[in-house]
Amino acid sequence: MSDHRFGGPWTEDKLNRLKKYLRAYMTIFSRNERAAFLRPVYVDAFAGTGFRRQASPQPEDPDPLFDVITDGDADSFRKGSAYVALETDPPFAEYIFIEQNQEHAQVLQQLREDFPKLSQRVKIVSEDANPYLERWCIEGDWSRDRAVVFLDPYGMQVSWSTIAAMASTKAIDLWVLFPLGVAVNRLLLRAHPPEGAWADRLTTQFGTDAWRDAFYRVSRQRSLFGGSPEMVKDADFKRIAKFWIDRLGSVFEKVAPNPLPLRNSRNIPIYLLCFAAANPKGSATAVRIAQDILSR
Repeated sequence: MSDHRFGGPWTEDKLNRLKKYLRAYMTIFSRNERAAFLRPVYVDAFAGTGFRRQASPQPEDPDPLFDVITDGDADSFRKGSAYVALETDPPFAEYIFIEQNQEHAQVLQQLREDFPKLSQRVKIVSEDANPYLERWCIEGDWSRDRAVVFLDPYGMQVSWSTIAAMASTKAIDLWVLFPLGVAVNRLLLRAHPPEGAWADRLTTQFGTDAWRDAFYRVSRQRSLFGGSPEMVKDADFKRIAKFWIDRLGSVFEKVAPNPLPLRNSRNIPIYLLCFAAANPKGSATAVRIAQDILSR
C-alpha cells in the first residue's frame, strides 16, 4: 500500500465529526419521503489513498503554500475520509473520490474490493480537484442531485472559484478545512503585506484582495515621524477566521458560525473545520446539525 502519512489527533477529531454528519445526512434522506426522488452524492476532493499512516515529524519551516505542520506520534494505518464515507449507513447513491496523485488514486481502487456492494457506485478521478469540481457543478443535475462535499487540502490548493461554483448549485453541503495557521497566517508578513505569488495565492484563496484592508493597517509609528505610510499586520487567528467565514457567507445560503480550530501538538490552530450549506430549503436544518457536531 502506498505510504500516505498525514495528521495527528486533530485528524481523528476531524474524521469523527465528518462521520457524524454523514450519518445524520443519510438518515434524513432515508426517512424523508419528500427526499425519495433525490440522489445523494458524496465527494471527497483530496481523497489520498483511503487510508493513512500517522504522520512522521515534518521540518520546522515547511512551505506555507502546500505543506502542513503535523504530529508524528504514531505509525499505524488509520481509515481515511474515503473509507469513513463508504462505511456510512444508509449508503450514498454515488461516491466521487478525487486524487491527483496517480499512485494514491491507484490505491483507492482497493476500496471497491473492501466494499463490493458499493463498488459500482464508486468513481475515482485522478486530476486537479479545482477544474473537475467546477465542471461537475456546471454539468450536474441539481434538480435531483444533492451532495456533501469534503474539501480537505494539504495547504492552499482550493480556489475560491471552486467554492463559489459549489454554492451556485444550491444543492451542496460543504465541509472544508481552511488552512488557517498552516498557510494563510504564515503568508501574512508582519512588516508589510505580501507581494507577488504569495499575495496572488491569498487572493485566489479568498476570491478578493480585500484581505489587504482586513489584515493590515497604516503604521502609526511611521506616520508620527513623517515617513511615507507603511502597512503592518493587524490580524490574529480570530480575525482571519472571521474574514473567511464572512466570505463563505457571501455565497452560501447559511454557514455554521462556530468553525472548529484543529490544533497540532503545540496547540497551534493549523486548520479551521468549517461548514456551509447551499440549499435554501434545507440549509437551516443542515447548519443546525453541523453546529451541534462542531460544538461537541
